[in-house]
Amino acid sequence: MLALRDARAGSVNFVRTWSRRTVLTTGGALLLAACGSSGTSNGTASTSSDGSGDDDELDGAVVLARWNNAVLVPGVVRLPVSFGQDKNILTDGPDLVTGRILDLDDRVVIDGLRATKHNTGIPNAYWLFSAELTTPGLYRLVVDGAAPEGQALQINDATTVPIPQVGQLLPPFDTPTVTDGRGVDPICTAVPACPFHAVTLTEALAAGKPVAYLIGTPAYCSTGFCGPILDLMGNVANTYADRVTFIHAEVYTDDTIATAAPAVEAYQLTFEPLLFVTDASGTLVHRLDAAFDQAEMETAVASVVA
Repeated sequence: MLALRDARAGSVNFVRTWSRRTVLTTGGALLLAACGSSGTSNGTASTSSDGSGDDDELDGAVVLARWNNAVLVPGVVRLPVSFGQDKNILTDGPDLVTGRILDLDDRVVIDGLRATKHNTGIPNAYWLFSAELTTPGLYRLVVDGAAPEGQALQINDATTVPIPQVGQLLPPFDTPTVTDGRGVDPICTAVPACPFHAVTLTEALAAGKPVAYLIGTPAYCSTGFCGPILDLMGNVANTYADRVTFIHAEVYTDDTIATAAPAVEAYQLTFEPLLFVTDASGTLVHRLDAAFDQAEMETAVASVVA
């Protein structure tokens, strides 16, 4: 899990060119960049009178992928982006941006995409695109008003991706609890520790209730999103704890951050944080990767409550 540890350096990798080689070599490096809220604002967000946003406000900013290319599979794909200028991530921007997806030959595959800004409880905003891509291959997302090269994305054969995928049963795993740390100490790096270690994920999935399972580390976060994300899940749990079981697992076995925790190894993860939301049958309904705010978390959890 070297990628998880190296990301703590917080450098921003701006991909300025796009090619087949770029897609295959950069993967999802951008989503692990920029720990904390060191990005600078590019002004106050604004929208036009029709609510469509102001593409000029992006002023050619670099499109920063907040997804991991290695785990994207055919279907409806979640594509959160941030924007960068002068080697800083913009903390704010338009309420709405638009864009399109192109193939390797610059042909438009999907046009008219819209992404709304998300920044509830997090220091750096992201804009959430969603697109249905049914064929494995190489593509790029171009955002109106941003740098014209856009950002590369890769759709993989689902059989080659080990991470649990939407529509599958979430594999059970005995996560650390207050009574059995299972080799993880501390079991929670939040101060004070969060209350989401009472039962294992295995027990939660067997209970016949929806489950919200977060893998992330508050103390050693590797993105500007994971630091507050456990607190934000706590806010969501305040509303849904009677109908949904909330579980948290740490990323490292101890405070040396030298060894990945069993929860990371169980799903063969190379990035964090992640939120898995299942229905009462244990089927994965939503998987939020790398960048998500309280509003998106709450929407995902609300969708599985009867």
